[in-house]
Amino acid sequence: MAGEGKIACLFIFFLCLRPSSEAQTWVKSGYFYAGSEIPVSDIDSSLFSHLICAFASIDSSTHPLSFNSSFEQIFSTFTSTVKRKNPSITTLLSVWAGGEDPSAFASMLGDSSSRRSFIESTIEKARLYAFSGIDLFGVWLGRSVNITNLSVLLGEWRDGVDAESRKSGKPRLLLVMDVYCQPIVDSLSFPLDSIQRYLDWVHLIAYDNHLPTREKFALPHAALFDPASHNNTDFCITWLLTRGFPARKLVLGLPYHGYAWQLMDSSGDAIGHPAVGPAVTADGSFGYKAIKSFIRDFGYGASSVYNDTYVVNFYSKGLVWINFDDVEAIRAKVTYAKEKGLLGYSVFQINNDQNWVLSRTAQESGEDQQKRRWVWLVMLISIATVVLLILGLICYLQRRKLKSEGILGVIEGFSRQFKTMVCKGESLESSAPKLQKFGYATLRAATDNFSSENKIGEGGFGPVYKGKLPKGRDIAIKRLSKTSNQGLEEFENEVMLAVSLQHVNLVRLLGFCTDREEKMLVYEYMPNKSLDFYLFDPIRKYLLDWMQRVHIIEGITQGLLYLHEYSNFTIIHRDLKASNVLLDDEMNPRISDFGMARIFRKDDTEASTSRIVGTYGYVPPEYVRKGIYSMKYDVYSFGVLLLQIISGRRTSCYHGLSENLNLLEYAYEQWKDDKCMEFIDPSLDDYSSSCKLLRCMQVALLCVQEKAGDRPSMLEVSSMLKNESSAVNSPKKPAFSINKDEDKDEDDKCLLKEAIHSVNDASISELFPR
Repeated sequence: MAGEGKIACLFIFFLCLRPSSEAQTWVKSGYFYAGSEIPVSDIDSSLFSHLICAFASIDSSTHPLSFNSSFEQIFSTFTSTVKRKNPSITTLLSVWAGGEDPSAFASMLGDSSSRRSFIESTIEKARLYAFSGIDLFGVWLGRSVNITNLSVLLGEWRDGVDAESRKSGKPRLLLVMDVYCQPIVDSLSFPLDSIQRYLDWVHLIAYDNHLPTREKFALPHAALFDPASHNNTDFCITWLLTRGFPARKLVLGLPYHGYAWQLMDSSGDAIGHPAVGPAVTADGSFGYKAIKSFIRDFGYGASSVYNDTYVVNFYSKGLVWINFDDVEAIRAKVTYAKEKGLLGYSVFQINNDQNWVLSRTAQESGEDQQKRRWVWLVMLISIATVVLLILGLICYLQRRKLKSEGILGVIEGFSRQFKTMVCKGESLESSAPKLQKFGYATLRAATDNFSSENKIGEGGFGPVYKGKLPKGRDIAIKRLSKTSNQGLEEFENEVMLAVSLQHVNLVRLLGFCTDREEKMLVYEYMPNKSLDFYLFDPIRKYLLDWMQRVHIIEGITQGLLYLHEYSNFTIIHRDLKASNVLLDDEMNPRISDFGMARIFRKDDTEASTSRIVGTYGYVPPEYVRKGIYSMKYDVYSFGVLLLQIISGRRTSCYHGLSENLNLLEYAYEQWKDDKCMEFIDPSLDDYSSSCKLLRCMQVALLCVQEKAGDRPSMLEVSSMLKNESSAVNSPKKPAFSINKDEDKDEDDKCLLKEAIHSVNDASISELFPR
């Protein structure tokens, strides 16, 4: 049976690694401007999978599609011409929403008969000129574009395309649209649900973010990353993916143009340097081919420099500074798109290329990624085979050696979870530490036979001891209590997560011990105890001034960001509280106790359970009522903890004049009545800090709102805490506000009251939701 199980797991592993037909589709698209000086016949269409002929316009009177009379002949023969070199090429007709009359698009959106005329005209022209799809370009969110009407247009357009396909018997036309990164960075709302539902994909316009005609500081217009700003491609894509927009509907825009700035002076680093406006051309823009010619003719031996921090190329000579994408930037961006699982890339515009050097680089980068993927697949298959054989041998030897049913269950459980991760193709952190297996005698000697003098705490898992190894290293040892109900599961979780997690703000697990039917975990020792040791003590709290508390808040935030966003898996901690934030010898915070944590794959957002665990006062309402947990669980716990850090108050007490308000209600009432300083610890002074107490209080209240969807993500929390000048929403009433609904049944009120209030932050061992 064991052999059959290994064979089945290996078979599933092969199936998981075999790329699907969807995964094999890699969009290599490019825009060709019909007014270009390059004839269509000169396009090397073998470098692309899709070519887009641009642009048709919208007639301002009756709103059908219209063409510049000089270019319509190009549109009519475009498909047949590019298919000569690449018969499998897919062509699309691009409609410019801006066009010669930008108001025409907004006017068309608001009238149903105009929308029908537009839709019918686009389908008719696409079929007439043998295009396989339609692209909508240049929709810029603003006062004139009604988001609701745009959603209606997309839905009607999709219905029209489907109906025409059924009637004609021809393949359905593709529908795609361009989405600008800039409005996303500025928190303007595209109708993402409608875009996802009705369109085949979107071209992400990840360029023109900074222009010399509208800004007085020289900044890269198409930065993939930007350590000083959210105005970059990675932030935009991360924002979309974290809100559920599928990566397989995103095509990354690559600019074949750049911008020249005239600097105010030539001293210092050009990035962010004061500028007086555009240089070289009227608006500073010019294509890649022209940029390379300019550098060759006027550079006097100077060359462009690739900057891997921003992923962009720079050229500087005197007061002229040019930023653009050369082969290095194109290669890095295509590789990034592959790694993010995007659908492909889209070039704007191919007629700006020089001897197809950029297009060939983009194509080769995509193919290199595919080749590397197959190499990795072969390696993984080989490694998986060896791992499965080793696991089988380990299981056989352990069955003979271990007679304890409990320990055998732990090893089997860990093996199952590890096999599951391998079968799903997940990878662990490459720099993950190796756990040491400690002998019972070593730990007994380190703790002086587990003496009471060395006992430094106790939790649901069991007692915790301080120990000293023979070489003098201090350690902390968690020993599973014989009567613990939750220790076995915690043991599995902590061992498994320690293999994959490593961060400066997480407590590091050094090893474990399973000798003599024991289950012990060995950690690095934290000499300054836990955060609650200081927060709630009337004397020791003065050791934590506001600067120190800001440092602790930042560390906890970074630790949660790593768990939620930056590790290979999404980790929900589910027990973040003051006593689980330990402090090292330099008072740096370390999040500890992963016994209740849960692992999500990156494409999962929430899960549910019928077994409720956690700590009273830190548990969100959706978990208490329905057993639902997600990243917003930890956000809620962080909000409670942040309120405790700025106030020094426990969740286990009632507050207010009548002493009838829990901590969250009291904080909200004081914030609403402009009496925040009555809530905040009077010993704290934020005068010399950029992180203000009132800002922290408002962010904390946003984190503890009733509905999980209203709470910010940890990315948003981090941004709000760091950027004092950015706008922050007003929080709604917090969760577990007993008096907010007089009609709430009394049993429910009791449940909510119990969930927010306890005598000593006691852990919930098992509480079944209604």
